[in-house]
Amino acid sequence: MADTEQAEDTQRADASAPAADEAVRDAKVERHAARLAKQIDAFARAHGGSAEGQLAHIARGSVRIALVGANGEWGNLVAPSYASAQRAVELAGLTVHDDFGGEFAAQVRTGPYEWSRMAGIQLGGPRNP
Repeated sequence: MADTEQAEDTQRADASAPAADEAVRDAKVERHAARLAKQIDAFARAHGGSAEGQLAHIARGSVRIALVGANGEWGNLVAPSYASAQRAVELAGLTVHDDFGGEFAAQVRTGPYEWSRMAGIQLGGPRNP
């Protein structure tokens, strides 16, 4: 009888372990997403009051959130997973584009740094300090 009770307890513990792991994973995603959403909101406020974005896988599950502010300034954030990136843009209310092209790409304003950096790399121009 004791063996039967012990086996049932072990089965219940094994069954609850995946649920506990999933709850921990969900909580971690939510924390990352909340932190990223604050950064997205700060970026939008600093660059014209609104922003749009695009999500792209970059490496080992990481996801780049490319941001373009209303004033044309751009920036990137990196999320540790697609789930946290997707949740962050939802929390921030960010308009997300499928790709970084067309009208969305045309909104980006590049400055002297980007132009000199591109010229420096491709044409043997001046390098950045």
